[in-house]
Amino acid sequence: MSGTNAKHVRVAVLDLYDGFPNQGMRCIRDILHQFAEGHQINVVWDEFDVRSKQQLPDLSYDVYISSGGPGSPLESKGTEWENRFFSWISEIKKWNDNPLKEDKKHVFFICHSFQLACRYFNIGEVCVRKSTAFGVFPVHLMNGADDELVFDGLKDPFYAVDSRDYQVIQPDHQHLKAIGAKLLCIEKDRPHVALERAIMAVRFNEFMIGTQFHPEADAIGMSMYLQTEEKKKTVIDNHGFEKWKSMIEHLEDPDKILYTYSHILPNFLYRAVFSITPVTV
Repeated sequence: MSGTNAKHVRVAVLDLYDGFPNQGMRCIRDILHQFAEGHQINVVWDEFDVRSKQQLPDLSYDVYISSGGPGSPLESKGTEWENRFFSWISEIKKWNDNPLKEDKKHVFFICHSFQLACRYFNIGEVCVRKSTAFGVFPVHLMNGADDELVFDGLKDPFYAVDSRDYQVIQPDHQHLKAIGAKLLCIEKDRPHVALERAIMAVRFNEFMIGTQFHPEADAIGMSMYLQTEEKKKTVIDNHGFEKWKSMIEHLEDPDKILYTYSHILPNFLYRAVFSITPVTV
């Protein structure tokens, strides 16, 4: 896409949920609808079942959003679907690195996709967490992340929905610098816990960015989902009533999840569609 006269945008949504019921895909669709209506442009998208059907998009799309998903980002090593996923990343990067290609491809990786991208780019160690991260947590911007346009308008810290059993830690700073990548966010500070804080967002290169958390999480929809009898029981059985209550309260706070939802992916889409000057990394 080039210029602010773009009226037709093609988006590829990579579905990594492997057929499991989820809220993530609904939220991504809603954001695309809202973005199209808000900017009065025609946004069309196709969805690709990456894991169970091994579907990957070609290079004809303008924007790519790769979802979260269940399971281990480590046990998939060597599988056909992961090999195809990594080949797709290579193809996108090769396209973007070609100076003759003016229509650059913008990519956003979410949660499980982010963990895989961190493995692909050798950002740090992807490993199992000591305990599951589940809830609404503060996310802290790193020094130097102020110029990241995707986070424009957010406070420090801002709040995000986190749901994962894995994490990315021990960043290789020398390698990050060599490939032009940049750490953007880390998880909440816990001085009483002697564990390294996980990486929560990375700009992998000029056109690829990702978050460990779920920026697509819709506060109203998530709140309704958590208050269904089945999900409420599941959360309380696994994490306790106070955790469930805390999540509902955070989701209803307009300065928390609603704020994140209305900024990160919309900012990413705006930059991708209207070709805002690329950030420096």
